[in-house]
Amino acid sequence: MTRIFTAILFLFLTGARAVFAQQDTGVWVQVEAQPSLREAQERAQVYASTLPDVNGFRLNSGWYAIVIGPYLHSDAEQVLRVYQAEGQIPADSYIAFSSALGQQFWPVGANILDRGVVTPPVESTPQPEQPIAGLTPQPSDETRAQALQSERRLTAQERKGLQTALQAAGFYNATIDGAFGQGTRRSMGDWQRFNGHEATGVLTTAQRKALIEDYNAPLISVGMDRYSDTQAGIDLNLPLGVIAFDRHEAPFAHFNSTTDLDAKALLISQQGDKATLRALYEVMQSLDIIPLGGPRELRGDRFTLEGRGNGIVSYSEATLKNGQIKGFTLVWPEEDEARRARVLAAIKASFATTDAVLDASAGADAEQRIDLVSGLQIRKPRLSRSGFFADAKGTVLTVSEVADSCARVTIDGDLELQVAWTDTDLGISVLRPSRDLSPINIAEFSADKPRIQSEVAVSGFSYQGALGAPTLTYGQIADVRGLNGEDGVKRLALASQPGDAGGPVFDDSGQVVGMLLPTPTEGRTLPGSVSLAATADRLSEALGQAGVSGQSGQPTAQISPNELSRRANGMTVLVHCWD
Repeated sequence: MTRIFTAILFLFLTGARAVFAQQDTGVWVQVEAQPSLREAQERAQVYASTLPDVNGFRLNSGWYAIVIGPYLHSDAEQVLRVYQAEGQIPADSYIAFSSALGQQFWPVGANILDRGVVTPPVESTPQPEQPIAGLTPQPSDETRAQALQSERRLTAQERKGLQTALQAAGFYNATIDGAFGQGTRRSMGDWQRFNGHEATGVLTTAQRKALIEDYNAPLISVGMDRYSDTQAGIDLNLPLGVIAFDRHEAPFAHFNSTTDLDAKALLISQQGDKATLRALYEVMQSLDIIPLGGPRELRGDRFTLEGRGNGIVSYSEATLKNGQIKGFTLVWPEEDEARRARVLAAIKASFATTDAVLDASAGADAEQRIDLVSGLQIRKPRLSRSGFFADAKGTVLTVSEVADSCARVTIDGDLELQVAWTDTDLGISVLRPSRDLSPINIAEFSADKPRIQSEVAVSGFSYQGALGAPTLTYGQIADVRGLNGEDGVKRLALASQPGDAGGPVFDDSGQVVGMLLPTPTEGRTLPGSVSLAATADRLSEALGQAGVSGQSGQPTAQISPNELSRRANGMTVLVHCWD
């Protein structure tokens, strides 16, 4: 079955390469890295005996990477999953980018990236076509007794490190305790057998070195190194091969991507107290680099934020100690999870602070915009429209375009709502809040049919929240039917903005006689003074389908503009659609 599946994958890969030939860039699956050219060539030969598209390149770190590809990004992800599932490549293999690759050493003489070739140190010796696990054992650098003797000199942390490396390579699944029992010995033997050594169950000095170097290969590939920011008062390890310091802009030190990996990082440093920590926690959740999906927690003097979505994964943490808030954010591509986990663990383990703290005025001369926070883009909704409260529990009526195909629908920025009912023909939706609300005002639907040329006003967020409050736009009812004479829609002589759609239409007594609909875009351009609105009857029907009873208004006299504005402000909400 495995052979059949591999054959199917080979056909798939052939198609992937054909597609790639038409592209300017591609990605790779990195399966291994070796510190010496000789070792790398030998390993490349082994992989090439069972897998197609094996290539080898020198890395900027001086190591030699063995990769498979190149492929389109989506194809590479499938190749990675399939080969890992079949055990043909190590479990810690990951997606690599061309920017990290230099001169080519395998196949000998090949130069597909036009970056030069590495001269082989010796003539290549053909290897037998056999799976990696069946290699002929290589001579050992130490006897078993010598290996045991050198093993006894290891510290407890070094012993745990070997278990961690074996676990990451897929050979060990027990407790990381530094105790080399039967399970650890068995995993060491499996690793030796897989890598062409005699399976003694005791790693020699050279084998331990190779295991740890393989384990650290993902960190080496991104140039993990120590970084000290004396202004922010933070020392830690960072992937300096793929990011570089850009600027200080309080409370952050910004690190931007230097490769097509598109990784980013922030160092967090500011003076403050628990209120400051909470404010930072809230503000950071509004940033574009922290997607909506993912766990987040604020507890005591510490918070953590994880965001997943839109192609990235970000992790942030900050701690308040002695009146200083220190922390970091790491932003990484979503498809490179194995390497991200290693980089994040290395940052956490190395994070240290000093007494210095970033000056609050740092970056004060940087560009100032309402959609930026300390140089970071605030997350923006895909679409924003108006809506209004239709009952005392906070049910919202709005247009369906703001609730269609959204990851989340919110009002007031973060209060989430679910779609309870949608009238697809008319384009209106009923939204139910995640918890009961207590609106200041709710719609009172007029029982009387409005008359042509009677005065009306629409309450809406004309500029999609830029003004912070709804505005009233005045006009008249031009017709009690739609443009094609349809019922349920009336035509208004009123100049509206896109953000007004979903807003309530009031008569002169402050009762709701309809809801503004979006301007039709199906090959027609209406005059600027023409708008359409759903009737109160159709709105009541939609509420009924959602199990909600709208409130009927009682006949009253005309109210003042100030009173109408008060009612509208307490009833109209800004509805956001988020990706």
